[in-house]
Amino acid sequence: MSATSTEPQAGRFPAGPRIPRSGRRRSITRVLVAGDLVCALLAYQVVLGARWWWGGYVPWFEVLFSAGLVLAWPVALSSVGAYRGRVQAGGLEEVRLVFNGGFGLAAAVAIGAYVTKLMIARSIVLAMLPLAILLTLVFRRCLRRWLSRRDPARQAPHGVVAVGHRTAVLDLVMQLRAQPRYGMRVVAACLPGGTLEQVPDVDGVPILGDFTAVADVVAVTSADAVAVLACPELDGTALRRLAWSLEVTDTDLFVAPSLMEVAGPRISVRPVAGMTLLHVDHPSFGGINQLVKNVFDRVMAATALIVLAIPMLAIFVAVRFTSEGPGLFRHTRVGRGGREFQVLKFRTMVDGADRPAGPGLEGPLVKHRDDPRVTRMGTFLRRYSLDELPQLVNVVRGEMSLVGPRPLVPAEFALYGADIHRRLVVRPGMTGLWQVSGRSDLSWEERMRMDLRYVENWSLTLDLQLLWKTWGAVARARGAY
Repeated sequence: MSATSTEPQAGRFPAGPRIPRSGRRRSITRVLVAGDLVCALLAYQVVLGARWWWGGYVPWFEVLFSAGLVLAWPVALSSVGAYRGRVQAGGLEEVRLVFNGGFGLAAAVAIGAYVTKLMIARSIVLAMLPLAILLTLVFRRCLRRWLSRRDPARQAPHGVVAVGHRTAVLDLVMQLRAQPRYGMRVVAACLPGGTLEQVPDVDGVPILGDFTAVADVVAVTSADAVAVLACPELDGTALRRLAWSLEVTDTDLFVAPSLMEVAGPRISVRPVAGMTLLHVDHPSFGGINQLVKNVFDRVMAATALIVLAIPMLAIFVAVRFTSEGPGLFRHTRVGRGGREFQVLKFRTMVDGADRPAGPGLEGPLVKHRDDPRVTRMGTFLRRYSLDELPQLVNVVRGEMSLVGPRPLVPAEFALYGADIHRRLVVRPGMTGLWQVSGRSDLSWEERMRMDLRYVENWSLTLDLQLLWKTWGAVARARGAY
């Protein structure tokens, strides 16, 4: 760590009023608590109203008990941390905590009724609490969207001070800007002392000090959190002292390990010989989970083929008669284990477009908005990803999966480094992580990073999440061309 302390240069920070960190958190918390109470009250009215409507008898005891559950709803959410500052920005963690609070309250009601021998209607546990969970998640999602539309500049309300080397800070800045749904933005950076005089900012983020000025920079910027990126200068002793200095202002501290693409379920903390070590499990690509994935993929693909048979036949006929050439396009791609197969698609380009392209039209997985080879019918099919429906046949054959990295052509494996071969340990998919995160608007490097992230953190839950998000990505047609 540098012995020189650089004072925070507040003048570099963009001018304008800044609400104190504690004030922002309290205001968001109050809105969330009030909204959660309303959601629980709506669930209460719907369930009891439905019972009255259908002529069921509802004793006053159950009316009062259900009203008590409405008041207990925000308490249950608070007990699992659903109002903590670091989850107020939303995301999957918020979804998990809302589910944990709902299931915890349902379990408490069920156990309490069993122990006390109280006769409580099953609709309270089986209908009211699940409905409260659903309404709460919808409310919180709508609130995030409304806040972002009302004030786009505060779409990412939580300020972060990034601490580390310039390259790591730049990577964090770009990732948080590209994914505003996490509600975080880098407002300042602290770099090693010897690099402060080179460039005054990192892609527009001001450099306000070195590693010894982090607490001062937090005070100047009213930041909500500090993100310490992997760097040798900040050892265990330095991190402990930094945590002490941030404890006074209740500022969250995040430490990013070098394993940037490994998700939480594979990482566990284990004390060994007085040291705190991170244990990283190997990803699982076999066993019962893989068997379930194979069965799920083939059953869902076969069902989709049956349901979509007539629409797919109509698309085939439309492609065949609106431009010269076959209705289906076959192309060699690389599958699991390096085995090649013929991927199927509805033809979206003029016949013969797969031959060497002209200047500006080549490149790995690159699609161009104004590619002259795309037909009018092909433009429509690409916009809503209808051209990829024949790949359901590849899924039924076992050559592809519903979710996975997109299949690449053999030549692309010869052009890029060895890391790209990691994608071959799983079957390629019809949709994946980068398909729901921007599609063709993403760079080649971003797509490969997301594909590798999927491979390293694959799970059945992740597959279901990506399948659900695919509907929204297709409807928005962002990056589809």
